Amino acid sequence: MSARSSAPPASSGTKRPWGAILVWVAVLGLLAVLGIGLVRAQQGPVGVGSKPQPFTLRTFDGAEYDTGEMVGQVVVINFWASWCTPCEQEAAELEQAHQRFKDQGVVFLGVNYVDTETEAKAYLAEFGITYPNGPDLGTRISQAFRIRGVPETYILGRDGRLAHVMIGPYASLDDIVQAIEAVQAQ
Repeated sequence: MSARSSAPPASSGTKRPWGAILVWVAVLGLLAVLGIGLVRAQQGPVGVGSKPQPFTLRTFDGAEYDTGEMVGQVVVINFWASWCTPCEQEAAELEQAHQRFKDQGVVFLGVNYVDTETEAKAYLAEFGITYPNGPDLGTRISQAFRIRGVPETYILGRDGRLAHVMIGPYASLDDIVQAIEAVQAQ
C-alpha cells in the first residue's frame, strides 16, 4: 500500500478575494453617505445670507417652477404637510399674504413634505390656498434646505440669497407681511 497525500495540488497562482473587496468598498461607500447625511443634519437649516441650490417644483397640477429663473423676485418657500397642526395655524395667513403681494414681484411656493397627494390637495382646498404647491418627491428640496420639521418658511431676496428664515408657524399675518416687506426693502 502506498501512502497518498490528501492535500490538494499546488496551484500556479493565488486566488484573489475580489468579492470581499467589493463588499468592503460598498460598505465603506454606504458609511460615507450616511456620515455626510449626519453632518448635514447636524448643521441645521440653511442660514440667512446663504444661496440655496436652485430647485424645480412640479406642482400638483403639473406646472413647473424653477427658483433659478426667479432671480429678481422675492420668493417665499413654505414647507408644510396636511398632517401638521401648526401648519394649519398659518395656512390662511400665508394665502392672505400671497394675495397681498402677488402683483409686487413676490412668488409663493408651497412645498408639501412627506404627505399623500389626496390629503395634500384636501388641505389646500380646505384653506383656499391658490399659490403654487407641489410635493417634495424624494425629499430633495427639504434636504437641500436641511429642514427639521414643518412648518418652515424661507424667503429668498431678489439676488437669490436667503434673506429670512421662520422655523415653526408665523404668529400672524402681520408677522408675514413684516418679513416680506423687510426683504423687499433690501
